[in-house]
Amino acid sequence: MSTSQATDIRVREAELYYLPIQNRVPLKFGPEIVTSVTCARARVVVESGAGMAVGWGETPLSAQWVWPGDVPYAERHEALKAFTETLGDAWTRVEEQGHAFDLGHRFIEDILPGLLNAFNGERRAGREPMPHLAALVCASVFDQALHDAYGNAVGRPVYETYRPPFLQRDLSHFLTPAAESAVSFRGLYPRDFLLPAPRLRLPAWHLVGGVDALETQDLTGSEPRDEHPLLLADWIRRDGLRCLKVKLRGNDAAWDFDRFVRVGQIAVGLGVDWLSADFNCTVREPAYVNEILDRLRTDHPRLYGMLLYVEQPFPYDLEKERIDTHSIASRKPLFLDESAHDWRVIRRGRELGWNGVALKTCKTQTGALLSGSWAKAHGMSLMVQDLTNPMLAQIPHVLLAAHMGTLMGVETNSSQYYPAASAAEEAIHPGLYRRREGRVDASTLRGPGFGARVAEIARALPPPRRWASRLP
Repeated sequence: MSTSQATDIRVREAELYYLPIQNRVPLKFGPEIVTSVTCARARVVVESGAGMAVGWGETPLSAQWVWPGDVPYAERHEALKAFTETLGDAWTRVEEQGHAFDLGHRFIEDILPGLLNAFNGERRAGREPMPHLAALVCASVFDQALHDAYGNAVGRPVYETYRPPFLQRDLSHFLTPAAESAVSFRGLYPRDFLLPAPRLRLPAWHLVGGVDALETQDLTGSEPRDEHPLLLADWIRRDGLRCLKVKLRGNDAAWDFDRFVRVGQIAVGLGVDWLSADFNCTVREPAYVNEILDRLRTDHPRLYGMLLYVEQPFPYDLEKERIDTHSIASRKPLFLDESAHDWRVIRRGRELGWNGVALKTCKTQTGALLSGSWAKAHGMSLMVQDLTNPMLAQIPHVLLAAHMGTLMGVETNSSQYYPAASAAEEAIHPGLYRRREGRVDASTLRGPGFGARVAEIARALPPPRRWASRLP
């Protein structure tokens, strides 16, 4: 760690809350369907030279996304909760003090792998091990809270602190350029890769899930009867949507092509500008994607032109699945999502042909800043993608897109799948939880930390799990 200074923080207490949410309608991505989720919310108390400060973080523990496979959902869900509790205890045992960025980096690099190995070896002996991606999602709850607390401790929006004098070490201590690159991170800090001023009104990407109703004939009769839309055209009209992300199967080319065309034809008729295609790690060969793209270009050139990028067709373990993707990336920008655990994986992906990165705060705020900085330094495009983030989870998610800059806006879909979940937060930040004129508006986020104004949010919380530091 760097030399101690008055703005450095150290964790003194950690609390963890579980907030269960039921979907209004199911969400299908990849081979699984999501009907409910548990959000983990963390509160940390930190100590600095100025006294005590509090920070908050939150992430959906989306087992289907972070841990696909044959393990029963209930087992994965309980394991995620148990590991998150392990991390809460671990944070109160960290002796170092510093900027949240420094502390977060050390935890992710030096502490998290050992905790995951121990968890998989002792608590899950003989069972399928928890993946690293799942561990990062659990870690993100406390990492976000730490960044929020740091901003509160120094009385600044946290994005103003990703530079000296708050940070003492430049990015060359954390990042290594690509071998052939002339890039140098010496003298550069995360702030150097952020926009000069945040874009607080952002184009909103609407998610078209694999079982979402497109037209009347897709309705089953089991849909909710409430004030929210069901059909795609009604969503587009109500929210003024201009960007649609289409979930595809990745193992049924005919279905994928027809689904994309159906969505695209509705989009064209209602003035939508952009489409994206998300295969969710299920494709095995580049030819599968190339054939769909080439057929779109020939049969539906307007839809092909509206396709802004393709997202994560292949399995996310780039070490095991070293698939050359240059042929796809030469047709359309190709974005890493599940694969983009950290900047090292992004570097490997770039070698394989990927030319874009989808950032997610659910992989930690610290990691998103490092990955975004590395990618921008090497000319890669960025998006900020959703984990269907409700409540407090929406706040750092949208702020990352506002500050980092993206190819086009931000994905935001919690208002589709569980709109009532964020009612308390929406009362304070209405523009974040309801898309208007095709955008979300983060201008109500103000003050130190993430600017969430948590004290104004009338959210009833369950009893927390609580840990306190035993260090002097």
